[in-house]
Amino acid sequence: MAAAEGGGGGPLFPGLADVSISEDIPVEGEITVPVGSRSPDEDYSTLDEPVKDTIMRDLKAVGKKFIHVMYPKKSSTLLRDWDLWGPLVLCVSLALMLQGGSADSKDDGGPQFAEVFVIIWFGAVVITLNSKLLGGTISFFQSLCVLGYCILPLTMAMLVCRLVLLAGSGTISFIIRLIIVVAMFGWSTLASTAFLADSQPPNRKALVVYPIFLFYFVISWMILTFTPQ
Repeated sequence: MAAAEGGGGGPLFPGLADVSISEDIPVEGEITVPVGSRSPDEDYSTLDEPVKDTIMRDLKAVGKKFIHVMYPKKSSTLLRDWDLWGPLVLCVSLALMLQGGSADSKDDGGPQFAEVFVIIWFGAVVITLNSKLLGGTISFFQSLCVLGYCILPLTMAMLVCRLVLLAGSGTISFIIRLIIVVAMFGWSTLASTAFLADSQPPNRKALVVYPIFLFYFVISWMILTFTPQ
């Protein structure tokens, strides 16, 4: 300040020279940051909870997502709290039930188990990439989560078809299986589009729904054409 005043021949701001703050006026406010005050959520860590509580919490979350698929409606639960545990369980269950078909009589069901994994996961990845390229707003794993969870109706259809095949594989059995598979195929398609359609541009929804239709159609065809040894 001395250099500034000496260089200019006077104070830098002459209008403020007579301005003073009285000591009687209290200064309000506080600029210090309370270090020790944290919310309970910040102090909570899942590393400190028992393993049983963690497993039960995850199972409840998976169960809630199953309910959302069976009663499809516009909800952000599948998109917000995504996971891949449910799709993995459904994929393994469907692959195990498809074992023992006539197409794999020499290899004890090995190739068919691999086919299910390739179709589900590779197909879901392709649909997700297609959605992202068309301008979708959801993330990669959110799309995988929705597509995987929406296999639940088809997994139930496969279970019912296996029970129907225990009674025989005649024309009546095929008609019953056809009705069940078509109904569950429509359920899976409608459930997945209910969660994914709103994340796409309005003029490109058909380009996103069509691959989803083909994805569940291929899985439905595998279930319908399954015949035990």
